[in-house]
Amino acid sequence: MTTQIDAIKVVGIRFSRVGKVYHFNSTIEDLKQGDHVVVETSRGWQLGKVIQPMIDIKNPEETNLKQIDRKATPEDMKRRQDLLQKEAEVIALCREKSAELKFEGTKFVEAEFSFDSSRLTILLNQEADEKLDMKPLRRILQKSYPSTQIELRQIGPRDVAKSLCGIGACGLEKRCCCSFLTEFSSISIRMAKEQGISLTPSEITGMCGRLRCCLIYEFENYVEARKELPKKNQIIKTPQGEGKVIDAFPLKRSVLVEIPETGIREFKMDELQSLDSNNQPVVSETPPTEIIEHNKSVQVDKKKSRRKRRRRS
Repeated sequence: MTTQIDAIKVVGIRFSRVGKVYHFNSTIEDLKQGDHVVVETSRGWQLGKVIQPMIDIKNPEETNLKQIDRKATPEDMKRRQDLLQKEAEVIALCREKSAELKFEGTKFVEAEFSFDSSRLTILLNQEADEKLDMKPLRRILQKSYPSTQIELRQIGPRDVAKSLCGIGACGLEKRCCCSFLTEFSSISIRMAKEQGISLTPSEITGMCGRLRCCLIYEFENYVEARKELPKKNQIIKTPQGEGKVIDAFPLKRSVLVEIPETGIREFKMDELQSLDSNNQPVVSETPPTEIIEHNKSVQVDKKKSRRKRRRRS
């Protein structure tokens, strides 16, 4: 006899302004999107915000989700405000002591207390090629917060830009990284080339000093669109004569063609026909069945000729 296991309620919770969404098991019936809850995580107790509404999981034995402890109370929200003030004091202390220790090129970006103050994580960025020894600073912080486990974590320039936020290089009120990006993708210069974007540093570099995250947004669309277009310098046949492709517009599905004695003209894809090295159309007008029969007859003739040569020898 099998026992039916009831479905569990799962909600998505976020712990930072624009961070990853983590899923937890909820036994709170009236929990809704926008509520704050207290949960235990691998980094200690945290106060998070419900981002995704509850969904039913019918196979709870296949999941290993932690359970929400409780819905945040007014006292919990007041405690979180006090921790935010303490975090600002930690950053000010780090900057003061790093100046005394002559830690040049070190930026202290954020400090994060766990909800029970048992852990303190300090996010920093070092511009120097060689990493500085942060043990003296850690000892100073440990004296100021003796009952707290302190972690100094190095982050990259993109994470720094996300934390500081601000106006984007494109003019948006907020940068993409602090508006909706929960994680960073790998960006390459090929993405800019594929989309025909100017490679001038000011055009493709974000406020973080790295390639802009938005270069990946339409990259796949351009790659797929270019598969249908002829390549540059390819000879093609147009309604106005044969010419050489000098540029392509993937989203418009058109190309610029330089035609001798005519000049540069733009044509849609359905107006073009590719040519081979002998200036012959690539698309053959011979039906596929006739091509197959022709190839078979050629192979038979070759076999007969080889047999005749063997007999003669």
